[in-house]
Amino acid sequence: MNPYTLGVDHVGLTVSDIERSRRFFVECLGWKVVGENPAYPAVFVSDGATRVTLWQADGDRVAFDRRRNIGLHHLALKIADLDVLSELHARVSAWPDAVVEFAPEPVGKGPRVHCMIREPGGARIELVCTPSG
Repeated sequence: MNPYTLGVDHVGLTVSDIERSRRFFVECLGWKVVGENPAYPAVFVSDGATRVTLWQADGDRVAFDRRRNIGLHHLALKIADLDVLSELHARVSAWPDAVVEFAPEPVGKGPRVHCMIREPGGARIELVCTPSG
């Protein structure tokens, strides 16, 4: 049986500060704003291949705990190669209010390499690349 779905259309992330998250995706990662709904409030960003909806959280926020939270654990973004991963890791490390959980390292025994970050709005993002060769 063939699947009924065709892949991921977009991912929605609830963030603590939509403007800080917008700046991070646009200014740090190089994405573009492709729409917004100030009444919701939501901002839609894209790198040309992936779309992410950023929603503003209301009220009390709870720290992420991968063993207790239901839902999105992290968003994994493909990175072209190790040089770009290294450059992006440096950018994120210097970005205000972004947190690097761990620096680039092999996934298991490799060859894939990844690092885990939290963007300023609190969403966890994995940056991952598979080196050629």
